Amino acid sequence: MSRIGKQPITIPAKVKVELKGQKVSVEGPKGNLNFDLPKRISISIDKDQLVVSRQGEDAQAKALHGLSRALVNNMLRGVSEGFVKKLEIHGVGFKASVQGKVVNMVLGFSHPINYSIPDQIKVTVEENTKVTIEGPDRQVVGQVASELRSFYPPEPYKGKGVRYSDERVVRKEGKTVQ
Repeated sequence: MSRIGKQPITIPAKVKVELKGQKVSVEGPKGNLNFDLPKRISISIDKDQLVVSRQGEDAQAKALHGLSRALVNNMLRGVSEGFVKKLEIHGVGFKASVQGKVVNMVLGFSHPINYSIPDQIKVTVEENTKVTIEGPDRQVVGQVASELRSFYPPEPYKGKGVRYSDERVVRKEGKTVQ
């Protein structure tokens, strides 16, 4: 049996869970999320806990069991607490700003980079170089952070670029003249 899949999920206070066949809807203070369960996975509410179960013992059913439990758990955590990713911008003249639903980044190119923010995601910028991405959907928060980082990934020689706040950039030594 899947070690992750067999663990029950505790439903936090202030979170409403609705089950309609294979569809799970979660509503909380940070937003609403929906998920369609795979065909061989079922879910039930037992008091204040969700129990995920599967039909079948093949490898795919086992994998879907743990995956579905993890995704539903992330949904519950997201609508109650939310997820946060932090980015830092390093480089002379590099900066970011938020104007409405658009992140405007100046990263040394001949043009500014405009990135439109998806729904339910909140982006804030402190000191022009520290970007915080918040939202209830873990996948979307990570995707937005990854796309913003991909405009100018950190380079190993000068350390310039957009990086995660906890990312370590291994610096390389430049060429030497003999």
